[in-house]
Parts: sequence; structure tokens; C-alpha cells
Amino acid sequence: MQVRIDFLKVSPAATKTLLDMEAYLARSSIERPLLHLVKMRASQMNGCAYCLDMHSKDARNEGETEQRLYALDAWREAPFYSARERAALAWTETLTLVAQTRAPDAEFEAARAEFSDSELVDLSLAIVTINGWNRMCVGFRAQAGSYRPRATAQMPHATAH
Repeated sequence: MQVRIDFLKVSPAATKTLLDMEAYLARSSIERPLLHLVKMRASQMNGCAYCLDMHSKDARNEGETEQRLYALDAWREAPFYSARERAALAWTETLTLVAQTRAPDAEFEAARAEFSDSELVDLSLAIVTINGWNRMCVGFRAQAGSYRPRATAQMPHATAH
């Protein structure tokens, strides 16, 4: 596939908006390993190769195991995700497919059992943000493969786009 539009260069203001959201998330109440899982799961669902490449590299760079990354698509059947991670992944799926799921009460209550109200807002913003990146990257055909993680663990999502 060929890049349709390099949206990062064409619209720096739009890109800055997404980067500002990432900067907030880097300081948010949601732990970085969980943010990576959420970003990976939404990107799997949305078929975003660029974001899958980026977030798998970042997650591994920050200590995530290959086993957990490989099994993420089947997290419900895998024994190595915590109750908090499971609630976050279910909420990720629910909000990523919100037009179909309508965010049922049961999914909300399961997430609320593991997250404070403030954390649930931060988690939801993380899901909104990665879904935004996915739509930009898939829609404009961002090319996967060249991303290299930085040494710092506090890197915003798109500094290397």
C-alpha cells in the first residue's frame, strides 16, 4: 500500500491535538504497561499495522513479554492477564465497537470494579485516542515497519510517526 496523505506533515495542528492527548495520557492514572495493551488491542481490532508495529515495539522495549503480546487477541482464553487488565481490555473492545455494543451496563460495571471513576475516564480517553490514531493511520495508509522506540519510556505516541 502507498501512503495517501502524510497527515503528520500536512496538518501539524491536527497532529498536535492528538499529541496533546498522548501527553496527558503519559501523566495519567493508567500505568504504561496497561496503556500499551489497550493500544495494541484497539489497533488489532482496527487493523492498524502502523500502530501495532509501534506499540508492540514500545511495549517490548519497556519490558512486556512476547507471550502476552502474541496472545492479546485471545486475552479471554489466556491465563496471564490480571483482572484489571481484563476489565480494561473488555472496555477497550466495547468502546472501539461502540456503534455495535452501545457500551452495555455489564461491561461498564466490570470496568468500574477495577478502576476508580477518574481512572475510568483516563482509560476511556486512552481508548478514544488510539482509535483516533488508528483511523488516521489506516485511512491515510501510514506505513508500518520503520518505527524505532526511543530510550525514554515517556515518549508520546507519534513523535516517531
